[in-house]
Amino acid sequence: MKQLIIAEKPSVGISIGKVLGAASRKDGYLEGNGYIVTWCIGHLVALAAPEDYDVKYKKWDVLPIIPTEWKYKILPDTKKQFGIIKKLMNSKDVNTVICATDAGREGELIFRLVYNQAGCKKPVKRLWVSSLEDEAIRKGFENLKSSKCYDDLYRSALCRERADWLIGMNATRYFTVKNGNKGVISIGRVQTPTLAMIVERDSEIKNFKKGYYYTIEIDCGEFKAASKKIDTEETTQEICKNCKTAVVKEVKKENKATNPPKLYDLTALQRDANRLLGFTAQQTLDILQKLYETKLVTYPRTDSRYLTEDMEDTALSVISAITSITDFEISEEPNIKAVMNNKGVSDHHAIIPTINIKTADLTALDDNSAKLLNLISVQLLSATAPKYEYESTTVNLSCAGYDFNTTGKSVKNSGFKDIEKQFLSAAKSKAENKEDNDSVLPKIIVGAEYSVAAKVVRHETTPPKPYTEDTLLSAMEKAGSKDYTSDDIERKGLGTSATRASIIEVLLKRGYIERKGKNLISTDKGAKVVFSVPDMLRSAKMTAEWENELSLIAKGKSDSKAFMGITENFVKTVIRV
Repeated sequence: MKQLIIAEKPSVGISIGKVLGAASRKDGYLEGNGYIVTWCIGHLVALAAPEDYDVKYKKWDVLPIIPTEWKYKILPDTKKQFGIIKKLMNSKDVNTVICATDAGREGELIFRLVYNQAGCKKPVKRLWVSSLEDEAIRKGFENLKSSKCYDDLYRSALCRERADWLIGMNATRYFTVKNGNKGVISIGRVQTPTLAMIVERDSEIKNFKKGYYYTIEIDCGEFKAASKKIDTEETTQEICKNCKTAVVKEVKKENKATNPPKLYDLTALQRDANRLLGFTAQQTLDILQKLYETKLVTYPRTDSRYLTEDMEDTALSVISAITSITDFEISEEPNIKAVMNNKGVSDHHAIIPTINIKTADLTALDDNSAKLLNLISVQLLSATAPKYEYESTTVNLSCAGYDFNTTGKSVKNSGFKDIEKQFLSAAKSKAENKEDNDSVLPKIIVGAEYSVAAKVVRHETTPPKPYTEDTLLSAMEKAGSKDYTSDDIERKGLGTSATRASIIEVLLKRGYIERKGKNLISTDKGAKVVFSVPDMLRSAKMTAEWENELSLIAKGKSDSKAFMGITENFVKTVIRV
């Protein structure tokens, strides 16, 4: 009897087959050493369309559509591969099925839908790995778990898929018909609140009215100081006339430190890759997936920024590999403890390179893959480097009866900033580090007097900046946060690390937003969608609550049936608006 392994992609199946000795190539699968290894090609099975339930739903004004029993269909483009998997699953030569799809919510759903659609009843074990390195795969197969351990994850995935379908199908049809069928108004549970944020930001920019404020700058010879904001130019001019001599009232020195950055989860990596390398969120995910499948980085779709506490030796080995194959230099022993936290790790640990970078031919990587791998490597070096330590000096002076201030900084230990500078220099990045902008002040003592030259400085108020993918991802991650304390909710925001890039791409594809350089700008079509729907469909708070519930369902802490009941009631409320 043989064990059947189902991977998510052919490349992953080939990696698993190589480790297990399943080397004989067949049509759509590998075989050997008691194993059969086959693969899905993404989703093979999808939710049926409304008209598959009843022909009456071909008319868009027949609402609501709320299935009592959910139907699925095999996707035409991958029908052949589904047939191969179904035949293998039900083969008399197979006694056990091993789920080896990506170790996450979506991967679990892909496998379960195929398993159910194929009518398979055989026992299932689950492979759960955070890397496709040979050793990680071997250890994973030594520690297979019963598929039942992941039933809650599957329920969460089903709820997410079905809730999105219910809201998308019903709300899209309802508001399209309500608008006189003058073009489809596409609505999504995460898509619409995200679009609303962009439309709102663009509206703030468009309606912004420029204003001015003033400060006085005094030049003390060796340094300059500035007053607080003053509303009128007349007042500043009057004060300026009397500014002749400044007296030092206070010199305050403080030792300060900035902690190193955390390791990357997917969203943090996408943000930095956009800001530093100009990559889109989807581009980063695609490159990262390729690096994962070539065994150069760990699992991509993680929302964790720590390593588990048993990974100390692994992390030290990877750091050693990075410094041996790159020009990056570290001045002190890596502080691995700073990046280890079991409680900070959910399904997968943070994204780091694998030890394979030491032996792989990295010159064969395309330019973008090499840049992203470099960025991930630098983050591991930075996160385990010392703090950035400095002495901050704040000087308060009195001149013409008004207070003036200046600040300076003296670096004591550049710590992780050294590594960041090495990276920015190598990458020829124009990104600035604001913390390095303060100058070193001369020796200043209390009571010292300075003859000054004063001038009025006019400042313009500036509008909010358009969203870039960096700032939009941050806004999506934090959306709804102000409505909760840190203890109220496990997962805040719009979407998850794994889905945010695809949401942005959907909005672009539908013409609701467009790229202008790095900026994401809403279109008239996108604004029309937002203004066509009620607040409840634009609400980041509501979506944050739902993401939290989905997270709790995955942990077995919330009820999936109750969640679907809430969703169905929400749909009924929406189409009564």
